[in-house]
Amino acid sequence: SVKEAVFPFVKFPGVDPLLGPEMKSTGEVMGVGKTFGEAFAKSQRASGVDLSRSGKVLISIREADKPKIVEIAQMLIAKNYAIVATRGTAKVLESAGIACEVVYKVNEGRPNTVDMIKNDQIQLIFNTTEGVKAVADSFTMRREALQHHVTYYTTMAGAKAACYALGELDAGDVNCLQDLHKEFH
Repeated sequence: SVKEAVFPFVKFPGVDPLLGPEMKSTGEVMGVGKTFGEAFAKSQRASGVDLSRSGKVLISIREADKPKIVEIAQMLIAKNYAIVATRGTAKVLESAGIACEVVYKVNEGRPNTVDMIKNDQIQLIFNTTEGVKAVADSFTMRREALQHHVTYYTTMAGAKAACYALGELDAGDVNCLQDLHKEFH
């Protein structure tokens, strides 16, 4: 099972949806499944997060996470998602033989990540940052993603969990806990 916190970011215009230690959730949901992917998919659905069944995934990650991105990109490609990446991330993916579309960061030129989000060209985002400048630079991208209902993960653990869930979006029924308890006891 997977427990997921629920945050009402859409109700607070202008708030940065980047999670911090001072944030408080408005509730929790639980996804139960036969696999981690199924449980995570159910937890996302229950918390109002839409995992798209196809489309383009925007990946822009910090240097420390680049060694981990190849496996995640391979999982996405195996599930028929196309990858869009910022230059540094694209270089890592391309050196591993993974084809991707390259896009500018917000302050590098046009068309950039925000343009693609506004034009409904992106269905899912994996973005990790470090440092004050990088966090500030990606603020616009996070806000646009929120306004355009594009699911956004800010950790590699979240990105990998989402990849597992993408293969399980149609798996399993919704059951009440009492029925599950009877099944196992």
